[in-house]
Amino acid sequence: MDASKPTLAIYAIQDRVDSETPYFVHDHAITLMNQGKVIKHLTLERLSRVKHDNKLHQSLYQLLKDEKLLVDDYDIVFVDNVVGRSFISSCGKIRFEAPLNENLLPNAELGRCWWLDHQRSAYALNHELAHVASCLPFYGSYKENSLLIHFDGGGSLSNFSAWHYSNGKLENITYHWKLKYLSSFFNANALVFAIIGAKYEHQNSVPGKMMGLASYGNYSAEMESWLKENNFFSDCWGKKGTFYKKAKEKFDWKANQLITGDPFLQDIVATLQHIFIRDFLLELESLQKKIKADYLYYAGGSALNIVANNAILKTQLFKDVFIPPCTEDSGLSLGAAAFIEWQKHGKLDVHSAYLNNWQLNNETVIDPQEISEVAKLISQDKVIGICNGFGEIGPRALGNRSIVAKADSKELANKVSVFHKGREWYRPVAPLMLEENAKYYTGKSEIHHLSDHMLLDFAIQSDKKGEIEGVVHIGGSARIQTMRNEKQNPFMFALLQELDNNFGIKAIINTSFNKRGEPIVHKPEGAISSAINMKLDAVVINGKLKLL
Repeated sequence: MDASKPTLAIYAIQDRVDSETPYFVHDHAITLMNQGKVIKHLTLERLSRVKHDNKLHQSLYQLLKDEKLLVDDYDIVFVDNVVGRSFISSCGKIRFEAPLNENLLPNAELGRCWWLDHQRSAYALNHELAHVASCLPFYGSYKENSLLIHFDGGGSLSNFSAWHYSNGKLENITYHWKLKYLSSFFNANALVFAIIGAKYEHQNSVPGKMMGLASYGNYSAEMESWLKENNFFSDCWGKKGTFYKKAKEKFDWKANQLITGDPFLQDIVATLQHIFIRDFLLELESLQKKIKADYLYYAGGSALNIVANNAILKTQLFKDVFIPPCTEDSGLSLGAAAFIEWQKHGKLDVHSAYLNNWQLNNETVIDPQEISEVAKLISQDKVIGICNGFGEIGPRALGNRSIVAKADSKELANKVSVFHKGREWYRPVAPLMLEENAKYYTGKSEIHHLSDHMLLDFAIQSDKKGEIEGVVHIGGSARIQTMRNEKQNPFMFALLQELDNNFGIKAIINTSFNKRGEPIVHKPEGAISSAINMKLDAVVINGKLKLL
């Protein structure tokens, strides 16, 4: 590797099944970094408009050509997957093969690469390490004596891996599939899919739905024992008769269909969520007894489970916990690029989450008059789409690709979620608020930094729930995104101040700017067409208000 060269990272391993929707591989992406700074990033779905797009092998050559990146002036690193370690573009001009290893290595591996018309050096980074390295662009170099955890549906050789960073050295502690049963609750359990009403090819949408529905049920030790006896009904695809029969025998459940509004089924989902959190924490506590780390860096799709994230903080096992906004597979190319840059330079810049910048200009106008007009519309119960500057990396909108509205009404929140976005009735919307207002609603003297990326759940004080009832979930909590200062997001910070100071509005709904089944909007023209399609009242494009 050459420290004078930029790093180009690619996650584009082809899926095992060539289908319209991703099965085993999803969220392809490209990242270019130089001297520790992200220059370009693309989560493919944002540009292609295909949810969780995994067809980068078809478009990689043209995407790089259009951006004038088909040159030899950088180090290249590919991220692998459990389905394989080789890549070939559809045009055949870009090829890569990584060595096969039985062990998970703490470093990038030299592979064989053909780049356009010649052979050249390129590297592979294992899926697990790319996940934990996706923390680096947002928090800088790992702190001394840190435990690094990856936990998702499946990496290259594991679905759970642990690493220790100490004295400038990264060491793998363990990797295994022992917790596969936990992640499978969210992406491969036939009963959960049936309750949610999803088909197997829609696996990437199930975790968010399952977490939302779990809040409506209650854990039952008796139900857990029964579920375990029946292997969690994990393989009852297309044959639910056995489940109906056993549920009637054990619990006298007389229903004959699976629907999200059934309390018995809600308890099943809540019980699975409880098992996930408890067993994951047991694994974490066991590791911490051996490592005695001061800090935790945590990534992988499982880190989107905000209830589990809260539970980690409550254990007080670590001085601090760090999770990136792109904790799922959309962060793999970023993590790979960051890892190589960190190896080359020993440090990285600290970035915001607004990194999806392919074919975009970062040009948001901060006009007090425009902001005042937006605030006025919000105060009048209008629903507004925001498309400012670069888009967020990861699955959650954090103010630049958001739909916003007042947070004080369940009816308005339901209108935003169900009517405008087409989401299920039980899925909550989240609030965005200034830091001092987050303290006001939660009663906390400090708001943990993970809330900046909407990665925590907060209990709302009982006497304050009515003020923001539209964003308080069934259990009395809210997934707050905290806005701490102007630097974090100048437009949204100014808008929140205007709402608070002149309209008495301390929080707003913040949900991603996309209709159900579609990627978050990327370009201004796409934002306008999506806003019209969703029947929003207005849209803000790079700071300028446009009524619809």
